[in-house]
Amino acid sequence: MKELPDELRRQLGRAITRRTFLRRAKLSLGAIALGELIGSRKSALAAGPQQDVFSLDHPLAVRPPMFAPKAKAVIYVDMAGAPPQHDLFDWKPKLVEMHLKPCPDELLKGQQFAFIKGRPLILGSPYEFAQHGQSGAWVSELLPNLATVVDDLCIVKSMRTSEFNHAPADLFMHTGDRNPGAAALGAWATYGLGSENQDLPGFVVLVSGGADPTAGKSVWSSGFLPSVYQGVQCRSGKDPVFYVSDPPGMTRATRRATLDALKELNELEHAEAGDPETLTRIAQYELAFRMQVSVPEVMDLSKETPETLELYGATPGAASFANHCLLARRMVESGVRFVQLFDWGWDVHGTNKGDDIVTQLPMKCRETDRPVAALIQDLKRRGLLDTTLVIWGGEFGRTAMNEARDGSKFLGRDHHPHCFTMFFAGGGVKAGVTIGATDDFGYHVTDTPIDVHDLQATLLHLLGFDAHRFSYPYKGLNQRLIGPADDPKVRTELLA
Repeated sequence: MKELPDELRRQLGRAITRRTFLRRAKLSLGAIALGELIGSRKSALAAGPQQDVFSLDHPLAVRPPMFAPKAKAVIYVDMAGAPPQHDLFDWKPKLVEMHLKPCPDELLKGQQFAFIKGRPLILGSPYEFAQHGQSGAWVSELLPNLATVVDDLCIVKSMRTSEFNHAPADLFMHTGDRNPGAAALGAWATYGLGSENQDLPGFVVLVSGGADPTAGKSVWSSGFLPSVYQGVQCRSGKDPVFYVSDPPGMTRATRRATLDALKELNELEHAEAGDPETLTRIAQYELAFRMQVSVPEVMDLSKETPETLELYGATPGAASFANHCLLARRMVESGVRFVQLFDWGWDVHGTNKGDDIVTQLPMKCRETDRPVAALIQDLKRRGLLDTTLVIWGGEFGRTAMNEARDGSKFLGRDHHPHCFTMFFAGGGVKAGVTIGATDDFGYHVTDTPIDVHDLQATLLHLLGFDAHRFSYPYKGLNQRLIGPADDPKVRTELLA
């Protein structure tokens, strides 16, 4: 059978696509909608955050921010599940005094809880607290290593959120929207600044604790931004990135030839349809090819000194939070813009010893305290902390009361949106300070309340962007990390 000419085969291929059908139906609503969608995305990409330097062919190229930044990179350490602030940083003697006594009525009036029913009992922390460093910051005995670096920390006790269930709170914290579909902070940062290393992703994600965050991979999604800006999940071990390694029998030369052929096909499609996401697809294939060499190199912890491995408690080849903290430093050192660590296991409801504050919480602190303190120390001694913003925290706080779900005898705390603690280090934030305060029960903020959108505006400011002007056109709106309202503001209390 005689083969069809190449051009005819391409035309037949296009004839069966949904996009081609819509494009040829010139007067249909589908054609109008498709044209509007592609046109708006194309103009958004062409303009980019800085019109004169954005390139459709090189979407990860380094771009200048709107103004001089304090931070050039971010390491976000997310304690997925929400750590209990009363047992770690927000020392409340009143809770110890009233331990297992009925909760005052004024704390319950008009309140909604995820699991608490009836009139709960106050839960005092079973852990000792002490003041540390020149700053005199209160830290629990569960965090002895972090206690040694408090003079490098900006501890904020007055965070609050509008969400009290995990998935919407995760999404709100990381994308600015409680619903799926928005772009994550790391995607915004990479879209705005590009990446200093074209052989590595601009936005890398490392997950530990045995589970993804409750909101799933949406918390590192690119959302409406081009997909090249989504987080790339890596892992410790032989094959650090899913689906990047060549299958058995395929040589690097064969892979190169395959990508060259795919590039030609995609370029033909782009010339025909004009969809900028096609160019993003080409860029992603090329990045994946380069990552086959670059990622195993940066993920190889055996190149670290024994002293550094000991500092973190890291073991080359193992899957652990300690390894992830050391990998985060190596990635930032190699030019990755945004590294997101998620560590699951902080959802201490007290339904059994696997989620209580007596067994589970100390275990999580042992796993994370030393590596996080080491990360801050290591960045500082290498001269990276001044330009790397480290963020630690969860999606909301925990209650001052014992949950006692279904009569459980284990001690634990329910979800609490009205106040929680986060801390920051480096990257233009104050060091050795504690900002904000809560009432005697650690229930409501009494000083310097900071909302999630305020925090996001502040983080973008540290990266050199005005959160009110930094946007992306989608669905007829200029989408922003901080949402459509003008209320969010940069919290100068945090800035050095």
